[in-house]
Amino acid sequence: MGKVDLMITKKFVLPLILVLALVIPLTGCNDSLSDDGLSGALDITGSNTVTPVTTIFAEAFMSMYPGVNISVSGPGSGAGIAALINRTTDICQSSRSIRESEINQAAGAGVDVVKTRVATDAIAVIVHPSNPVSELTIQQLSDIYSGKITNWSEVGGDDKTIVVLSRDTNSGTHVYFKEAVVQMRGLPGEDRDLEYGERAQFLPSTSVGVSEVAGNPNGIFYIGLGYLDDSVKALGVKSTEEGEAVIPSLETALDNTYQIARGLFYYTDGQPAGLIKEFIDFALSDQGQQIVEDVGFVPVK
Repeated sequence: MGKVDLMITKKFVLPLILVLALVIPLTGCNDSLSDDGLSGALDITGSNTVTPVTTIFAEAFMSMYPGVNISVSGPGSGAGIAALINRTTDICQSSRSIRESEINQAAGAGVDVVKTRVATDAIAVIVHPSNPVSELTIQQLSDIYSGKITNWSEVGGDDKTIVVLSRDTNSGTHVYFKEAVVQMRGLPGEDRDLEYGERAQFLPSTSVGVSEVAGNPNGIFYIGLGYLDDSVKALGVKSTEEGEAVIPSLETALDNTYQIARGLFYYTDGQPAGLIKEFIDFALSDQGQQIVEDVGFVPVK
């Protein structure tokens, strides 16, 4: 593979980054050290949210090491964790923490799951730019997504039915948003039994949700900060009715004033070694963490 020029932009053409196509089918890491540097192949799969930054990592890494081929795909965190357990991927990228049941399943398959945090993500709640609503409380978001609030007029908007959009159940963002927002984790009124309401529409990818909201004045959706663009409006979020609304941004995620934020992880079978370690070390390097920030996520160092 020839060298790839690294172009870092805030706005991605998402179809181009969902998969870095390779001609070599991969079932595990195959690496070596040639006269020209590292060589081999890596397969990385999992979170749709993490795919943009992983793709840029991969492009930069392959530019430095032309003998390396990296495949990146984003079917969802759950699919990535399953692939790690089945040993059909070298690195699982995930936007949620692995569950205890998944760790036990992995152990039963002889997989020693090791977690590395490579970035932090703020979850932006988005609406159409014409929507007069500019802020909501966590309680109001919980009521919207659980089905208690169904009309925008109930939260200061127009008399229109709310079109509730969510990621599908295979998404780590779906799981995180349910626990942190729908169930109001750590807040007064926390309810671990709450689920998404029957009116919620589950979508296969973040980019589909952004497009839906951009074309529907009554839609609401949640996305990783790296997917935010001018076609939609991010709402300010308040922990309580008396609190101050905070807009999601790199700054508010770094200073912990924006509440809906979570880690982005790489999971491996055992401590990273060889080509896997070299790639993860690059992701955590100054250059890699600058890519994290340029993409719109929050660096971990």
